[in-house]
Amino acid sequence: MTLSNSITISIIIPTLNEAAHIGNLLKHLKETGSPKNIEEIIVVDGGSTDGTPGMAKTLGAKIISSERGRAKQMNRGAALAKGHILYFLHADTYPPKDFDLYILNAIHHHKASGCFRMKFNTSKRFLRFFAWFSRINNRLCRGGDQSLFVCRDLFLKSGGFNEKYIICEDAEFIGRLYKISKFKVLPQYVVTSARKYDQIGTLKLQYHFGIIHLKNALGVGPEQLYRYYKKNIT
Repeated sequence: MTLSNSITISIIIPTLNEAAHIGNLLKHLKETGSPKNIEEIIVVDGGSTDGTPGMAKTLGAKIISSERGRAKQMNRGAALAKGHILYFLHADTYPPKDFDLYILNAIHHHKASGCFRMKFNTSKRFLRFFAWFSRINNRLCRGGDQSLFVCRDLFLKSGGFNEKYIICEDAEFIGRLYKISKFKVLPQYVVTSARKYDQIGTLKLQYHFGIIHLKNALGVGPEQLYRYYKKNIT
């Protein structure tokens, strides 16, 4: 893709009952990004019952309804996006200031897919230690909390997210991107919530996430991954 002033970004945020977070995120995006680079912010809602869609619409986001499941929601958003670059973002993850410029610069240098490094919004050394590995450009160190940008043409070529995956949909998709593109890990940081660790327990959750990540790397199928997740985490 040739970079020009017409290259724009569509931000795609899958949600399910994120009223406590979506407002702060949308305000953050407006404060840290430039309107001339951001074509639209698409909130793809999977059936929230807490007013998430209404709150997001009030703050200027485009609302799309979808079947529940992040892979389905993100594919739905991508199919309706107008931007040349798709930027997938979780509702509790905050990009750095000028994130849009960093993404456009990566595209300009022929990096058609990539992410940022990640920090948790906690001072816990254990989580800071694991977040440190997000700087390593290896698919084993990737996850959805780091956010993801990908050129729309590449997204279409890849086939998008595999909707069979209820969990690990990000890791599975990024693994395919590594094979067909020059994946870039940008040196700036997104800040993501440690809320799930606070709810379940840091050691317990990280252990089970580690097992799931290992199973996925070894080729275990989506049904088995979800069974393990449902048994040990939910």
